[in-house]
Amino acid sequence: MDWQHISNLLQREMASGIVGSSLARLVLAAMLGGVIGLERELKHRPAGLRTNMFICFGAALFTILSDVLAVEHIGDHTRISAQIIPGIGFIGAGSILHTRGLTTGLTTASTLFVVASVGMATGGGLYLTAIFATGVVLAALFSLGHLERTFNLKTLLVSYEVTGASVEGITQEVNRILESRHRMMQNVLSGNTGQHVRVQFDLSGCNREQKEVLRELQASAVLGGVASLGPVELE
Repeated sequence: MDWQHISNLLQREMASGIVGSSLARLVLAAMLGGVIGLERELKHRPAGLRTNMFICFGAALFTILSDVLAVEHIGDHTRISAQIIPGIGFIGAGSILHTRGLTTGLTTASTLFVVASVGMATGGGLYLTAIFATGVVLAALFSLGHLERTFNLKTLLVSYEVTGASVEGITQEVNRILESRHRMMQNVLSGNTGQHVRVQFDLSGCNREQKEVLRELQASAVLGGVASLGPVELE
């Protein structure tokens, strides 16, 4: 195979009209996957910009190949693209983790699943469908989490740091405050600075409960200092 033959093949492919359409679909898929991935990246999720972009791009490419190769070799137009779903399921399962007694990564896994479907829609030429689906995903990721916290629909895991004279005194006081709410300190860590003892712990509860506990901790005469370190991001 010489360079002239390769050049003829490329020119024939360019003249077929398939290349232009395929490239446009791939560019759109990369953009839509990148937009969703950017939101994930801003929230410091494991599957961020590149992961979502590649999955969307790859799903679009496999969908295009499934159709084009079936025409060229006379086969099933959906044979290749049908394997995208179990493949994404395998990747999504790897993003689900069991840590601190809780299951995390479910939103990441479901986002990857939807991103792959956006790529398939783009690869199949359903541009408006893909753009609309991307908009729905972004609206859900940006707004639903805030609404869940505002209306106390979601259990949050929040980290706190308190200081005092001793670990025993701090633990006893915190447990006294939590007793009426039937809550327990989780993932407790302690350290001695020489001047006072620092204790960090996590606490589960809705947004309203977290605010009430923080006020009671700050009002305690036993605890020298109280600070909320923010939520441990769960999905």
